[in-house]
Amino acid sequence: MQQRLARGEAAALGELYDRFASLVHSLAHRVLGDEKAADRITREVFGYIWENPDAYDPKQGSMRSWIARITQGQAVARLRQAETASLAEGGGGSREELEQKLRTASAAARADYIVTSMPAPLRKALELAYFQRRDYRQAAADLGVTEDEARRRLRLGLQLLSTANAQPRDGSAPPSGFGRGR
Repeated sequence: MQQRLARGEAAALGELYDRFASLVHSLAHRVLGDEKAADRITREVFGYIWENPDAYDPKQGSMRSWIARITQGQAVARLRQAETASLAEGGGGSREELEQKLRTASAAARADYIVTSMPAPLRKALELAYFQRRDYRQAAADLGVTEDEARRRLRLGLQLLSTANAQPRDGSAPPSGFGRGR
């Protein structure tokens, strides 16, 4: 896909868009809480990918993860920009409240991404436990697995989800601000 994008194949961008546009839009919407802003972020992210296909490094993870990082970075930058402007205009809140809002939005976007990216068996176990209030025994029965397997899936799913509050360790923050002024 990356090579096709680098060659300027518009069909490759179309395929990438078909595959990941809903992920990009939902992550942006989760951070910004605004449909039109999420639409803009979606366009900007795919514009960035089209213009910078070599920015993707397969050694750093999947293309899906890369696109999610770009989206999250751009959406958080847009939220920071909007909230800072509101703060400057006396729109209420303090710098600390702004930073807390940004951390919360960023963690929520990461949690959404983690849940949608985890393998279906883990996601289904978490959905049963969280949304349907099933304990591990009930989840095991619903999933048709042993109680030990249900516990393992729940534990692993929760461990993955707990990483949503972690900040990137390797300085691989996604590009942000590439869509400003558009």
